Amino acid sequence: MDALVGVRTYPASVESEVLLDGDVVTRCRRRVHLDHDPTMIDSPTAPLDPGAEQRIADAAEYRRELADRLGRELAPDWTEIPGDESVVDRERATLAAMRSGVGYISGAQLPSDNEGGRQGSVDLLVRSRGGYVPVLVVRHKVTDPGKGARTSPLTDPRPESAARDPRRKPRSQARDQLRLAHLVRLLQACGMQPTGRKFGGAIGSDTDTVLWHDLESRGWSGGRSVLAEYDERFADRIAVAEAAVAGSEALAQPTRVVECKGCPWWPVCGQQLRAARDVSLVVRGDDAVRLRAVGVTTVDELAELPVGTTREPPLPPNRMSDAVLLARAWLRDVPLVRRVSEVKVSRGDVEIDVDMESYADSGAYLWGSLLSYPRDEANGTRTTAELIDVEPGYRGFVTWDPLPSDDEARSFAEFWSWFSALRRTAHEHGLTFRAYCYNELAENRWMLSSAQRFAGKPGIPTVEEVREFVGSSEWVDVFAVVRDQFLCPNGKGLKVIAPSAGFAWRDSEAGGENSMRWYRDAVGFDGGAPERQQRDRLLEYNEDDVRATLAIRRWISSGQVREIPYTGDM
Repeated sequence: MDALVGVRTYPASVESEVLLDGDVVTRCRRRVHLDHDPTMIDSPTAPLDPGAEQRIADAAEYRRELADRLGRELAPDWTEIPGDESVVDRERATLAAMRSGVGYISGAQLPSDNEGGRQGSVDLLVRSRGGYVPVLVVRHKVTDPGKGARTSPLTDPRPESAARDPRRKPRSQARDQLRLAHLVRLLQACGMQPTGRKFGGAIGSDTDTVLWHDLESRGWSGGRSVLAEYDERFADRIAVAEAAVAGSEALAQPTRVVECKGCPWWPVCGQQLRAARDVSLVVRGDDAVRLRAVGVTTVDELAELPVGTTREPPLPPNRMSDAVLLARAWLRDVPLVRRVSEVKVSRGDVEIDVDMESYADSGAYLWGSLLSYPRDEANGTRTTAELIDVEPGYRGFVTWDPLPSDDEARSFAEFWSWFSALRRTAHEHGLTFRAYCYNELAENRWMLSSAQRFAGKPGIPTVEEVREFVGSSEWVDVFAVVRDQFLCPNGKGLKVIAPSAGFAWRDSEAGGENSMRWYRDAVGFDGGAPERQQRDRLLEYNEDDVRATLAIRRWISSGQVREIPYTGDM
């Protein structure tokens, strides 16, 4: 048995009063403070979003299934740390398994690093080069089609068996890499890190390989390694947490960021930000930081700045002007402001609104399409409908086989065949064709992915066909139309913009997160009988989404849009 090697090679602080897990380095700094502030124990917090709860449950189920599979394939050099024991007992069992040189340790709880302020568990530890390397099991994809990723097969999930993959390239997953860096530091602290370069692995929803990350490679911004980035972030978060525990001056103040949407502390921070009329209510991230640095801390102060004439503005000129106008709109409680005097959207003789529904990374189960003929609607005729010989209205191309399933190919092929036939017929009759979506990233991703995954199956287009269409003027992103021609103080999401066009969803609970739960019930994902009611609910939700994009388009093309305030008047 090879010797275990353990040499601490990073700066250590004095013993910390707190222990932080690896997720902390990608978490909002203010949340870290609130999580450790003893005066906040009785403060009201937001419940976990049902969609987030479901994702957590799905991930746990996925890890369990994969552990069972690997345990069968890698026995007898496999052990699992019982998950129902105390943290202390699990730490002892993990350390004992590592000291005995077990090849694979599932569900490991690494010994706490009291000096460094770290704690953490890992899905899998793999024996390598005199120590152990951490491997995460995650329910998202870790690679994309391409080449150059370092992968090893699940039947031999060791970094020594890794090779350059000719079919895969790494997918950018910064959070995974930073979590692995945290685990490497924990392994160093207990003397169980391997010799040589520091690697960490990830097994994603593409479960036939392990992707290996070189944590010392200088691939981050500024030529930094993952470990260097992690060390800097962790030092900051430990300082924030320790100040909160000690009751010292807070090192992190509330500011609105993307994470706020699902944060349990939003009721606390949101109230404070609104009371302070904080500038982050209208601009976020680095822009808010830059404005505060020059003394602009409130929406009111931002709104008072002259548009386009500020000397040495803290933001680029275009963003600075937008920020000032957003502040003025927020103060007037105006949901939209026109950037341009005349708002335009490309229209066609034959129009299809498209909305795709997917389940995590497992696949796209529904392609909803709403066919309309604007000229017929305007004239009260059926001329175009009779020429095309297809009735207007909503169609849902769907598979109710639980994903992943080959039946996904059938539903996508039916959608694409119907869609392409309409496009061809319109061209043959000299009519203009337009298709619309709201934020093309999702639809483009799953159209291209479906063409790649199901290549050669009946009715499946080539990747080149899909690329030709999504790159054409016939594919219109209504989100981009809104983004480019409106300022939106409250956000640009479909649920935010469509009400200004007079549209309302029939289901008050309609939303992407809830649709995940409805889908599980609709297909009997948890072993129960499929629920017809939830299938109908999903189809209605999808139909309303495409009707919402149509409502926005009609509103833009009508005179009503001129009722929206214009930036030139503000």
